[in-house]
Amino acid sequence: MKYFLLLALLSSTITTFSQSTANIDSTQVTLPKQPVVIVGGNLIDVETGKVRENMTLLVEGETIRKIGKNLRVPEGATVIDAKGKWLLPGLIDSHIHLFQSGSIYTRPDAMNLTKYRPYETERQWLRDNMGDLLRRYLACGITTVIDIGGPLYQFPYRDRFNQRYTSPQILMTGPLVSTYQPEAFKVDDSPIIKASTPEEARELVRRQLPYKPDFIKVWFIIRGMGKTGEEMIPVVQAAIDETHKHGLKLAIHTQELLAAKLGVKYGADFLVHSPEDGVVDDELLDLMRKNKVSYCPTIIVSRGMSGFFADNRQLTAYEFSKANPYVLGTLFDMKHLPEPAIRQRYSSTFISPAYKARAARIDSIKRVNLKKVWNAGINVAAGTDAGNPGTFHGTSYIDELKAMQKAGLSNADLLKSATINGAKIFGKEGQMGSLAEGKMATILVLQQNPLDNIEAITQIETIVNRGYVTTPEKLLPSSPEDLAQRQLNAYNARNIDAFLEPYAEDVEIYDFPDQLRYKGKDTMRKQYGSMFERTKALHCELVNRIAVGNTVIDHERVTFGSTRAPVQAVAIYKIENGKIKKVYFTR
Repeated sequence: MKYFLLLALLSSTITTFSQSTANIDSTQVTLPKQPVVIVGGNLIDVETGKVRENMTLLVEGETIRKIGKNLRVPEGATVIDAKGKWLLPGLIDSHIHLFQSGSIYTRPDAMNLTKYRPYETERQWLRDNMGDLLRRYLACGITTVIDIGGPLYQFPYRDRFNQRYTSPQILMTGPLVSTYQPEAFKVDDSPIIKASTPEEARELVRRQLPYKPDFIKVWFIIRGMGKTGEEMIPVVQAAIDETHKHGLKLAIHTQELLAAKLGVKYGADFLVHSPEDGVVDDELLDLMRKNKVSYCPTIIVSRGMSGFFADNRQLTAYEFSKANPYVLGTLFDMKHLPEPAIRQRYSSTFISPAYKARAARIDSIKRVNLKKVWNAGINVAAGTDAGNPGTFHGTSYIDELKAMQKAGLSNADLLKSATINGAKIFGKEGQMGSLAEGKMATILVLQQNPLDNIEAITQIETIVNRGYVTTPEKLLPSSPEDLAQRQLNAYNARNIDAFLEPYAEDVEIYDFPDQLRYKGKDTMRKQYGSMFERTKALHCELVNRIAVGNTVIDHERVTFGSTRAPVQAVAIYKIENGKIKKVYFTR
C-alpha cells in the first residue's frame, strides 16, 4: 500500500529545472535603527594596495561616516568585532547578464535546445528567480553588478531590486544595439536588436531612454557580416553620438581587434571584451588612454561550457554550495537528452584538437592583452559575462580573478580591478569602490588577507550592504529541495566531498519502507566513493520531484554504463536541522 501511495505522489510531474524554495522576505529587511560599528579590522586601501591596521568604521544609515582608530562606540550601536579580520569594499562584477541563467538552455543562438526547454520557459524562470540570483551575488561579496544588456522587461526589476538590501546595486542597459541579430533572438522584447541604418541605431537608443538606462551598449560584429568595419561605422557612430547626446556612456562588445579600434576611435567609453584575433597595439592603447576608455577582459566565459562536454571541468565546493543548484544541474542534462546525435555534435566540437588549439591560442591572446592594457595605465575592471552557459552568477567571479592573475596581475591589482576600477567606469568612484568616509557602506569582513591569497574573498564572515548587516548563510538558506538537488549535482559530478556535504553526520540509509542499510557519513563515503571511482559513466536523471515540508521524493533514472539498462528508483529524503538525516530507497 505504501509503495502505491508513493507512485501516486510521483505522478504529479514537476520540471527538474526548478525554482529555489529557500527564500527570505527581501522586501521586509531594514537598516539597523542605531549605527553600525566595525571595530579593529585591517582595512585594505584598494587604490594603493596598502593596509591600515586596527581601524574602526562608523556606519550610519547607508553611509560610512567615520574611519579611524579608537573611535567612540555610540550607545546602542550594532558592533561587529573585526579584530584580526580584513576589511574590503564590496566587489563589483562589471559584466553580467540577468537575461541569461548560466544553464545550457539559456543561449539558443549558440546551443539550440528549445525542443527540450522552450526559450520562453527559460525567460520566465529568470523573471521568477532574479531575486535568488542577485542574493547569490551578494553572498559572494558582490555588492554591485553591471548588466551589459538584456530585454526591456528587466528595467522594472532593476528598479525594484535596487530598493532591496538583499540585492546588490544594479547598473543596467537594455537591448544591445547590434550590427547582427541571431535568428533565435527574433522574439518579442529581444535582448539583441539589429540596426541597419544610422537612424535605426538612434531610434533604438531613444527607445530605451524612458526606462532611464545607466548606459547603452553596441554589439559590434564585423566578421561574417558581408561588410567592412568602415562600412558599418555609420551605424555604430550614430548609436554612440545619440548615447552621448543624452549624457550616457556607451559600452561596446568587441572581440575583434578592428572593431575595438574603430569603436574607441568613434567614441566608445567601455570595451566589454578582449580582442581574440590579435594583440592590442600602441595605436589602440593610445586611443584608449586619450579617450579614457575602460576595459573588461572577460577571460573565462568562452571556457564556461566546453569543460562539461570535454568532461574535464572540475566543479569546486564553492560552486556546489553557492551557485544556483538547478542551473548547475542542467549542465549534466546532455547526458540524458534523448538524441545522442545532439550530445555527440557538441561534445565532438569541444574535444577536437582544432578547438583545443584555437581555445589555447585565444586564452593566450587574452592574457597578453590584459597585461598590456594594465601596464598602459588604462582602467581595467573585472567582469565575468555571467549568465552564459557554465558561467554561474556570483561564483564565477573568483574564477575570473584567478584567470586575470595568470596574466600577471598581482593580488593588489586584482582587488583594484574588482572594486574602485569598476566604479570608475561610470564615474561613480566618489560614491563607492573603496572604504572612505562619505561613501556607500558596502563592506566585507574577511577571515583571511586577500593580498596574500585572492581566494580569501570567498571566506566572508560578514557583509554590510548599504548599511544592512548580513552573512552568506542568512542570504542563502537551503530548502529541503535545494539540499536534494545539491547532492544530486555532486553525484553526477562524482565528487564525493560535495556529495556528502548536504548530509548529517549520523545520516541513516534505508531500504523502503524501514530496513536500515547503514548509518553515518563515514560508511556512506566508502559506499559511494568507490562507486564514483569505478563507474565513470555514472549518471542520475531526475524524472520527477515532489517536495512536501521537510520531505523530498525523487523519481530517478540511473545509468551505470552503456552495457547496462538504466535503473528506475525512488529516493525519499528526510531533512532535519538543515541536513539530510534519512534516505529511503526503493526500485
